[in-house]
Amino acid sequence: MEPTNSDIPSKIILAKWTDRFFAWLIDFIIISMISTAIIFASFGSLDYEFENNSFWMENIQYIPTSVLFFIYWTVLEYKTGQTVGKKIMNLKIVHVNGKKPSLKGIMISSFGKAFLLPIDVILGWLLTNEKRQRIFNKLSDTVIVKTKDADNVSNMKYLKD
Repeated sequence: MEPTNSDIPSKIILAKWTDRFFAWLIDFIIISMISTAIIFASFGSLDYEFENNSFWMENIQYIPTSVLFFIYWTVLEYKTGQTVGKKIMNLKIVHVNGKKPSLKGIMISSFGKAFLLPIDVILGWLLTNEKRQRIFNKLSDTVIVKTKDADNVSNMKYLKD
């Protein structure tokens, strides 16, 4: 009896950390430009000052920018599996089973990138596994893969790029 296609493991190429970084950098530049434009439109200049010059007031841009990042990643990755950066770098986010991730999974992954990225990445590197997952990728059961290998795969074997 010959094996069927469902019995033969598919291979999927996991994205390199460097490719993921460049995809993130592209997304960072895009969202930072949008955030800067919003601040400029809101305050009339980029050199705004608050009366109470406290730490929280100086860093108030962090929260709305992080929210903007969270929305950007959540919407694009849930709808298409890719952001602009991932599309340029030929990457895609998928569930560990190779299928489309759930909205909850995308939101968990996006939260880690938007609000806790340095911690998420460092812990991911220190506690890395065979699937090259950040901590929030692990919590969301998602992986980042090369797009040429990400379509309709199941029973896959993970390979590192």
